[in-house]
Amino acid sequence: MSPATVERVKILLIAVGRVKERGLRDAVSDYIARIGRYGPVEEIELKDAPEAELTQRFERRIPARSRVVAMEVEGRMLSSKGLASYVGRARDDGVPSLVFLIGGAYGLPRAVRARADLELSLSKMTLPHRLARLFLAEQVYRAFSILRGEPYSH
Repeated sequence: MSPATVERVKILLIAVGRVKERGLRDAVSDYIARIGRYGPVEEIELKDAPEAELTQRFERRIPARSRVVAMEVEGRMLSSKGLASYVGRARDDGVPSLVFLIGGAYGLPRAVRARADLELSLSKMTLPHRLARLFLAEQVYRAFSILRGEPYSH
């Protein structure tokens, strides 16, 4: 994998709810900024709503031709290297956007989950969406550092 090609895929983290706690907000923002060194990245916070309305909010924010990853407790578990490989395949396939979705207190709407190319689990334990977002942002940053062969990934 050529380090010069890592920047082709845009990363979108779309999550229900806001991260308000200062320490967590600072940590998430730090990892988002780190990801931004490798290419375009955007964090989108959606206001919670009934399922039909929330489905529409997600659908409006997911770009066409995106590869979509739904964060789900019962999803597939990957190692950090496995996630890096998934990100690398998206990049190599010319996918314009790799979109990670995090639901609210009741998870993702069924229609949104059905649209996902991959259901991914960060843990078999249920995580608050704020911590899941921090964990995910760090792992996406780690994936890029693995693809680039940088020392952070060790």
